[in-house]
Amino acid sequence: MNRSLTLALLLVALLSACGRDPAGGGDAHDPGREDAGHGHDGGAPTDAGHGEPGHEDEGHGGEEAGHAHGKGEAGEAHADATTIDPDIAHAAGIRVAEAAPGTIADEHEVQGLLTPVESRLAQVAARYPGPIRRLAVNVGDRVRAGQVLATIESNLSLSSYNVTSPIPGVVLARNASVGGIAAEGAPLFEVADLSQLWVDLHIFGSDAGHIVPGAPVAVTRLSDGVTAQTTLERVLPGTATASQSTVARAVLANDDGLWRPGSAVRARITVERQPAALVVPLTALQALEQRDVVFVREGDRYTAHPVKLGKRDARQVEVLDGLEAGDDVVVEQSYLIKADIEKAGAAHEH
Repeated sequence: MNRSLTLALLLVALLSACGRDPAGGGDAHDPGREDAGHGHDGGAPTDAGHGEPGHEDEGHGGEEAGHAHGKGEAGEAHADATTIDPDIAHAAGIRVAEAAPGTIADEHEVQGLLTPVESRLAQVAARYPGPIRRLAVNVGDRVRAGQVLATIESNLSLSSYNVTSPIPGVVLARNASVGGIAAEGAPLFEVADLSQLWVDLHIFGSDAGHIVPGAPVAVTRLSDGVTAQTTLERVLPGTATASQSTVARAVLANDDGLWRPGSAVRARITVERQPAALVVPLTALQALEQRDVVFVREGDRYTAHPVKLGKRDARQVEVLDGLEAGDDVVVEQSYLIKADIEKAGAAHEH
C-alpha cells in the first residue's frame, strides 16, 4: 500500500474518532441542562429559578458539572494517545513487538576495499621466449587448473609448448596477443580464485586501538545493499601511505560470485556487546513535545510513553525508564501514530 493511501486511511480513522468526541458539542445542547437554566416552558426564568438560592446553586452546579465533564473529555483527547481500528493499523503497516532484554553493541562504521587473496592469485608467464601462436582464453573466462591458456613457439627449440593455468579461477588480466613476442618470465595472464576475497578495512585515529582480531564484521555491498558476516582476521602492522589509516583485514566468502575485486564496501565492526535490561528498535523512537517517546498498544489504543534512554547502537537503544518488559511497542510506522496524535490535539485546540 502506498503512503498516500495509508495516510488517507488514518485520516478516515481520525475523522471518525473526532466525530465521536463529546468535546465536539454534544454536551453543549443537553436539553436537561437547558431546561435547568431557563425553566420548563422555554420562556423567561421562573421565580424559583431566580429567587431560591438552592435552585440557583443547582443550576450553576449543573453548568459547572457540564463544563467539568467537557474538560475531562478534552483532557482525555489531549492525552498523548489515539485509537486506531485494527484493520486500518494493519493496512498502514503499523507493527508492534514486545519490549524485552537485549544487547547493545559498540560498533565502528568503516569503509573498505575488496582484493584477491594473495595465495589464490597466480601470475602466469612464458617459460621460454618466443612468438605467441595461439591464445585460448579471454579476460573473465573461468579456467581449470592445468587448462591451456596459450601456445608459444620457443626460440630455443623452435618447437611449440603450452602455457597452462596453475590454479582454478577467473582470468583477471591478459597481457598477450597472437603474433606478439612472449619474453621469458614476463606475465601473460593473471588468474585468481575468487571463491574467497580479502576485505581491507581502513580505520582512522584512535579507533585503531579498539579493533582487534576476532571481532565480528558485517560487510555491505554498495551496489545492492547485500550484507555478509565474517570475522576480523588480522590488523596489519603498517599504515596505508595514501590514507594514513590502519588496515584491518577479513576474509569474505564469495558464494554468489557478485563480490568483485576492486569494489568499495561499507563495514560495521562490533568491538563489544553489553547486556541491557530493556531495549527497543530505533524505529520505535519519536519526539513528542520535545520528549523521547515510544507508543505502547493496549487493545486498539496507542499511548505515548516518555522514556529515559541509555546506550544505543546502529539498530536499537536501551530504555532505562518509562517501559516495562512485555509492553507492546510500535516498532514500524511509529511516525503515523505521532501524526495522528498531533492532528487530534490540533483539532481540539480549535
